Amino acid sequence: MSTRAQVRFSSRTEGQSFSTHPSAIHAQFYNHSDGYPEGLGIEIAESITKYKKVEGWEVEHLDARHGDLEYIYYIWQAPLKPTYISIFEGMGNGLDFDCIFVGRPEDLINKYKQNTNNDR
Repeated sequence: MSTRAQVRFSSRTEGQSFSTHPSAIHAQFYNHSDGYPEGLGIEIAESITKYKKVEGWEVEHLDARHGDLEYIYYIWQAPLKPTYISIFEGMGNGLDFDCIFVGRPEDLINKYKQNTNNDR
């Protein structure tokens, strides 16, 4: 079974809450499987902190919307400011999403990475 997700990039702007969907995004990618925070979330965070490659993304048009998404990730960036990540989990219909995480990449790793001796 696939866990579908979209990864969206947005600018950090004054007054924008990281726990709400932004009014504009600059790029969007689709990920067909392993889109849950312990999978894709860790990959995104480690790509930012450890420069690891993320594979399996498909570039999408900014207006593309899916009815079968389970997660939406926002990567918030601005020059000379720290990067933040928000994760929204779908409510089963592809339309309603609740924010389940907001934080820096390191916070995401600390919250969702499995406690093992293996470094992914």
